[in-house]
Amino acid sequence: MTDPRPIGVFDSGVGGLTVLREVLRRSPGESTIYLGDNARAPYGVRPDDEVRAFSTQSIDALVERDVKAVVVACNTSTAVAIGDLRRRYDLPILGVIRPGATSAALATRNRRVGVIGTPATIRSHAYFAAIKDENPAVEVYEHATPTFVPMVEAGLLTGPEVETSVREALAPLLGERDAAGEFIFPLPASARVDTLLLGCTHYPLIRDAIASVAGPGVAIVDSAAATASALAELLSINGLEASAGGASHQQLTTGDVDAFRSIAERMFGDAFPEVAGIELVAGGPAAPATRP
Repeated sequence: MTDPRPIGVFDSGVGGLTVLREVLRRSPGESTIYLGDNARAPYGVRPDDEVRAFSTQSIDALVERDVKAVVVACNTSTAVAIGDLRRRYDLPILGVIRPGATSAALATRNRRVGVIGTPATIRSHAYFAAIKDENPAVEVYEHATPTFVPMVEAGLLTGPEVETSVREALAPLLGERDAAGEFIFPLPASARVDTLLLGCTHYPLIRDAIASVAGPGVAIVDSAAATASALAELLSINGLEASAGGASHQQLTTGDVDAFRSIAERMFGDAFPEVAGIELVAGGPAAPATRP
């Protein structure tokens, strides 16, 4: 039995494209609809109630398009709203936190894992709990990096400005002093983290800068590949896999279509030439997508 309906992938902006890329690599026969709520990004500095409301509106729009499963490719939304979303919809809803936490728990050698994410994700301690579930012996050091998402959404992915921002943001976590001369995690060199979990799907887009600052002794882990594998297993278990061939893909954004397309083209080339705008309406159906 096969199911040709598309998989819905939702993120607050462009970050979830890193998950979409891995989904297409892992399950090339599947059709997808990606929705980025760029107009209201970043989610990570918003109150939890807003995150829940915005996430619901976005997934309502995907469900209206008859998706067979949804990947919540937004760590903030996963951390704050995944329980509410699973109760609301009668279809599989997969988040990104559990797969990423499993990968980090397996990757660490000295059982010290650093987690960076948005303020809302870090405030939820969702990664802390998930990593501890995998291995209670792992020490987890969580650190909010609120400057990263706006930087990525603005298309700043490389260059001296990005590296400077990353260096300043990671300094407290990596055992260096912050601008005020204080340590947040005052660990000696022998006890510093050896694994850094990127707790936001925007962050892999600046992975090179993060890896450069963290240094060769720190393994960088993100949830995209693990989430794609978990999705493939979920589809198989539920008999929702598509047959080979005939896959189609659609990308929607609530924000600037040209800006979204620019980042999508960096990641996918001309594989997804069509990006459409969409307006999300609170408490009602989404307005039809419009062509640029």
